[in-house]
Amino acid sequence: MSQPDLAQLERVRASLPHPIIDGDGHLVEFLPAVRDELVTLGGEAMAQQLDAIFDAARLTRDLETEARRALGLFRMSWWAFPTANTLDRATALLPGLMAERLPEIGIDFAILYPTFGLTVPHLDDPDLRRAACRAFNRYYAEACRPYAHRLTPAAVIPMQSPEEAMEEIDYAVETLGMRVVALSGYVARPLPGAGDLRAARWIDSFGPDDPMAYDAVWSHCRARGIVPTFHSSAMGWGSRVSQSSYVSNHIGNFATAGEATCRSLFLAGVPQRFPELRFAFLEGGVGWGANLYSDLVGHYEKRGGGSVDQFNPDHIDRQRMQDLFARYGSPALVNNLDKLDGALRTLSDPAEDASARDEFRHCGADGAEGIRRVFTDQFFFGCEADDPMNALAFNTGLNPMGARLRALFSSDIGHWDVPDMRGVLLEAWELVEREQLAENDFRDFTFANAVALFTSANPNFFEGTSVEEAVRKETGIAPAT
Repeated sequence: MSQPDLAQLERVRASLPHPIIDGDGHLVEFLPAVRDELVTLGGEAMAQQLDAIFDAARLTRDLETEARRALGLFRMSWWAFPTANTLDRATALLPGLMAERLPEIGIDFAILYPTFGLTVPHLDDPDLRRAACRAFNRYYAEACRPYAHRLTPAAVIPMQSPEEAMEEIDYAVETLGMRVVALSGYVARPLPGAGDLRAARWIDSFGPDDPMAYDAVWSHCRARGIVPTFHSSAMGWGSRVSQSSYVSNHIGNFATAGEATCRSLFLAGVPQRFPELRFAFLEGGVGWGANLYSDLVGHYEKRGGGSVDQFNPDHIDRQRMQDLFARYGSPALVNNLDKLDGALRTLSDPAEDASARDEFRHCGADGAEGIRRVFTDQFFFGCEADDPMNALAFNTGLNPMGARLRALFSSDIGHWDVPDMRGVLLEAWELVEREQLAENDFRDFTFANAVALFTSANPNFFEGTSVEEAVRKETGIAPAT
């Protein structure tokens, strides 16, 4: 492992006329302390239930592959933290040390997301799930409160129902004083009739045909002055269920989960109904966001609104089709010409419900320009520092209609992706050195986009922090009185 060039880091920092805001660093929880919180909330028996869940990888290590698959297990994270540098390992565990070292790392202020806590909103048992979420959130709030000038933690929020989500948002924001929430980006719901089979789940990512009314949650976020952010994993569903390879399960998993939520929210019209809300999809990069944006534009142009009528089977000239078959068809086709109407109906049935033909009808977007507005103003994409695809966000020559997407600098410090915390800013800066990002792009990536995201819901989000003055200059918002 090469050492970061600390002299270069110092030169880069000295040259920048703006602070660096980390939109997604990580706190690694000290589980014994979290367990104490859970015992207080739910008792020793409940704490033992959570012990077994976090010990599952060890307890199931000797099971045969088919037995693991039957239990819905997959190869989970292992050796997940950098250990060659003990100081970094301790920094992720100790918010006080993190706050002290942030300037050395090249960061002025950090939003810290959970590590182990990201799993608990997906627990099946509702009592354990809610108590565990509160235990982790109490731990984050207490551990980070003395260092609010340098960092703020994100609360974990389950989304199994709108009511549960709103109650846990209130507990995190009103009771604990937290300013950031990580909502579950999906719920893996049991298929009807499947019983307790863990593999028989469908992914509810809050789309247009969702069985529950999640508008209440988005409205609640607006009322509480918080931004809906998502940091969910797709490991364990779809193609990411390898029994032997964590790498296979990990690659692209945050992008897949983020894309599912983002696509669903857009097609359900959530951004259009809540135009003042902004949404962040973390750690998956922006490459998938650029692809989803261009795909939506392309699909809308061909299948959105009245455009889909160009594919109406009633437009087919049956007589001409028969004439062409008679002239060019092989004997096998001509001998079945009396079945032509039935053959043409496959995947092209004129009887499709007229009211459901426009599948963009819920999204509320006013054409392709409406899609562009949502993706350039309301959607933010958390990007790890070493991802070369970050430049796609700012490639107005490539993105449809010259779109400039909102990439958000996300260090991922604390996890194995960052062997040395002091290297993350230099990794992000490499795109400037390669002339793939302009310096004003880098400014947006590492500062302005984070400001725009979090002050959109709470203009005083950065009050009392090390970046307060710079944020005031950026937004022109006067201090709260």
